[in-house]
Amino acid sequence: MRTGKLTVKQVQSILAGRDPKTKRYYGDGGGLWLVVTKRDETARPIAASYVYRFMLFGKSREMGLGSAWDMGLADVREAARLSRVRVRTAGADVLTEKRESVRARREAAAVEAARRMTFRQCAESLIRSKEAGWRNDKHRWQWSNSLERFAYPVIGDLPVRDIDTAAVIKAVEPIWLSKTETASRTRGRIESVLDWARARGFREGDNPARWKGHLEHLLPAKSKVAPVEHHAALDYRQVGAFVAELRQQDGTAARALEFAILCWSRSGEVIGARWDEFNLTEKIWTIPGERMKAGKSHRVPLCARAMQILEEVQLIRDRRPSEFVFQGAKDGQPLSNMSMLMLLRRMGHVELTTHGFRATASSWCAAQTGFSAELREMALAHAVSDKVIEAYQRDNMFQKRRRLAEAWCKFCDSPAQNGNGKVVALGGA
Repeated sequence: MRTGKLTVKQVQSILAGRDPKTKRYYGDGGGLWLVVTKRDETARPIAASYVYRFMLFGKSREMGLGSAWDMGLADVREAARLSRVRVRTAGADVLTEKRESVRARREAAAVEAARRMTFRQCAESLIRSKEAGWRNDKHRWQWSNSLERFAYPVIGDLPVRDIDTAAVIKAVEPIWLSKTETASRTRGRIESVLDWARARGFREGDNPARWKGHLEHLLPAKSKVAPVEHHAALDYRQVGAFVAELRQQDGTAARALEFAILCWSRSGEVIGARWDEFNLTEKIWTIPGERMKAGKSHRVPLCARAMQILEEVQLIRDRRPSEFVFQGAKDGQPLSNMSMLMLLRRMGHVELTTHGFRATASSWCAAQTGFSAELREMALAHAVSDKVIEAYQRDNMFQKRRRLAEAWCKFCDSPAQNGNGKVVALGGA
């Protein structure tokens, strides 16, 4: 059997496109072939490789040996010779052996990559995967900030497969008493990262950051260390005086805060409000599900004063076009997340929060009106368990909510009634 038919110069000529032949296979003998699989408009090969062709159990097989651009003729001949010996002396299926070898190397590389994957790398990957579902940048900042401050210094550079209970405890225990809420959230985020790593095959076994049945036996319960603190809420009997004071304040933040109070809305819902969410003719604000805490769209009946506020901010829109109802200092941007809270501080109400006014409205509704608890929960955009009531809200319930909105609007227009104006924790936030 003759081998060595090709010369180095001939191969170079083929790769340079100077060989006038048009056939795809150039034989070297002994089953070794130079294969040109594609040529460009100059007839120069774009892809060229060496293959070893052999017969096994009456079937023709073909095994790649490497790119002709990378492999030297002498090296590829030696590879073909070794394969030929294996086939002829042992009847070996060298093609299957090669595939299994490649697969084994890939699996080994994957195992090694998993061994080197750190907690920080897993956390960053998880955060990127979650971003699409987060409604604002605040969630990313909270995740990144808590992990950067408390988890990464302790376990950030550890292989994620090696993180155990002791490592988790070391990260969260130092702040468990002094920053209990932050520590609890950090623990939960560590648990999520480790769950993600296990699902991706980067670690095995139970999650050492889980609370129930595990860390609950090693750390004091959050409720024992730091009792739940509700958002501070103004006594509802003082809301009229507060609204009167608020209307003396200039600026978009003051209008946004009053709008939030009237609509029983969360600050993020008001800050992110866009003009296309409003039907001014029907006096309805429809907040899309992606901007709601529960993930479901929410209709808000607009009272007379809320409509006046929209008319006021519309004048700003005429001068500075924007999709956002309550514009910030930068053109085309909404108010910042801190704008209404900073307004409260400037007014001297450092103990109040925007969210607390939802509790104020809820408390007024329960104490001063005959509206049902279900209706109150709907106005707050809380989940309603009774599916019949939930379906019914589309028509009659919504009209009742409109009457509730007007009653609240009228109450907010009233002077302060009996009470000393103290701040109370009403919960319900």
